Amino acid sequence: MHNGMRSRFVDLSHTIESGMVTYKGLPAPVISDHLTREASRSIYGPDTEFQIGRIEMVSNTGTYLDTPFHRYADGVDLSGIALESIADLPGIVVRIAKSVSRAVERAHFGALEVRGRAVLVHTGWDAHWRTEQYFTGFPFLTADAAAYLRDAGAALVGIDSHNIDSTEDGTRPVHTTLLRAGIPIVEHMTNLAALPLAGFRFTAAPPKILGMGTFPVRAHARLDR
Repeated sequence: MHNGMRSRFVDLSHTIESGMVTYKGLPAPVISDHLTREASRSIYGPDTEFQIGRIEMVSNTGTYLDTPFHRYADGVDLSGIALESIADLPGIVVRIAKSVSRAVERAHFGALEVRGRAVLVHTGWDAHWRTEQYFTGFPFLTADAAAYLRDAGAALVGIDSHNIDSTEDGTRPVHTTLLRAGIPIVEHMTNLAALPLAGFRFTAAPPKILGMGTFPVRAHARLDR
C-alpha cells in the first residue's frame, strides 16, 4: 500500500457472504436489499439514490466474539462488555506447528508473557474455510491450556480454527473456563500468518446489543511502528 498509515493494519476477519456456512447445523446468513436503489429513486430527490441492506443471521456467523453471556445467563453480554477488554489490546501470536495432535496444550504457552494480552492461536486451519474439511479434524485448546491462560491473566483468546473447544466434549471446557473468568473468545479468525509474534494492538469490537452474547467482529491488528 502506498499509504504508510493504512499499511499498519492487518485484517483478521473472514468476509460474511450470503449463504455461507460458518458452523454446521446453524443457518447461513441471508443478505438482501430492504430498499433497492431503483425503488429509492421515488423517495429521494432527482439523481439521488440509496440502498438499505438487510441481513438475517444467527449471531455465530463469520469471525465472531463470544462474551460471557454466550455461556452463562449471569454473564456480561455485548452491551456490557468493557471496551478495554476487546479493543486496543497488546497482542501476541502463538504459532502451532502442524503435528499429529490436534490438541493445543498448556506447554505451547509456557514461555510467553500473556498477562493483559490478546493471545491469538495461529494453527493455519483457516486455509480450509468454506470447505467440508473445515468442520472436522480441526485444532482446539485443551482444558489445561484454558486454565493456564486464565491463571496467567490473558485478556482475550482467539483462534483461526472452527472451535476453540473440541466439539467432541459437550462440556466445552475452554469456553467454560475462559468465559467464566470474563475472558472474551474470538473464533474463526484468519490471516494470522501476516502478524509478527508481538508488537501489535488487537481489536475485536462487536455492536453494543442488549441480551446477546456473540456477534461478528471486524477483528484486526494495528502494527507498532
